[in-house]
Amino acid sequence: VGEFASLTGKEAAFGQSSHKGTLLAVEEINAAGGVLGRKIQLITEDNQSKAGESATIAKKLISRDKVVALIGEVASMRSLEAAPIAQQFRIPMISPSSTNPKVTEIGNYVFRVCFIDPFQGVVMAKFARNSLKLKRVAVLTSVSSAYSVGLAKYFKERFTQDGGAIALEQRFTEGDKDFKAQLTAIKASAPDAIVASGYYTEAGLIALQARELQLNVPLLGGDGWDSPSLVEVGGKAVEGCFFSNHFSTEDPAPVIQDFLKRYRDKFNEEPGAMSALGYDSAMILFDAMKRA
Repeated sequence: VGEFASLTGKEAAFGQSSHKGTLLAVEEINAAGGVLGRKIQLITEDNQSKAGESATIAKKLISRDKVVALIGEVASMRSLEAAPIAQQFRIPMISPSSTNPKVTEIGNYVFRVCFIDPFQGVVMAKFARNSLKLKRVAVLTSVSSAYSVGLAKYFKERFTQDGGAIALEQRFTEGDKDFKAQLTAIKASAPDAIVASGYYTEAGLIALQARELQLNVPLLGGDGWDSPSLVEVGGKAVEGCFFSNHFSTEDPAPVIQDFLKRYRDKFNEEPGAMSALGYDSAMILFDAMKRA
């Protein structure tokens, strides 16, 4: 089985987290005798969080390593690169956490185990309007990210449909470090909150710079925020902010608490949503192999 993940680079926290979940699943399935009496061999390749790498890796895993399936990627943009290759060679591909709807529209060999952005955007819009009672929000979107653009779109549609207003829209490009110009314009529009639909890599910096400008409204995000790095970068600036997620370590369900124990025992750290989704993507693949 081939896995392609962002083990290094700007979204390494996501790739590492998902990879550990996948490793735990492989270890558990092999300890139980493997799939159909054969052990799973996981071949993992690092795309370094770079554009273009995932397609090259998918071709190598299929052509040279002869994998029977692919697990990856965390980010929608990188899944969209590899999906046409999986479809072309008829190799099933399961993404742990690519929430952009276009990913599985590539074809019938491409799957995911997570919710999608139309769902996530609607949930956050309803939360913003009904729970936080927000009337006007500014939207800050990463235009180079399929994930960020999609999530912002679905949020805006539902928020305005429910009677909210978009005070201002501002854009940035992934990798940007300075958001002061956009945040100064947002401050002038006097919003109740800021929707920052990108990844944790930018969200912490955006929160810090907003507070420096005395822009003290809550920030709202999606599952792309789910990393310890968010708090490491943002510190007190991210207190009172909100994001939607696939998974919570505080969920009392026995299946969650059992997974938490096994993950902590193996890695001596807390799992994030990407860990749980990495685990699920592998387990669903192994179940499909048995049933097929």
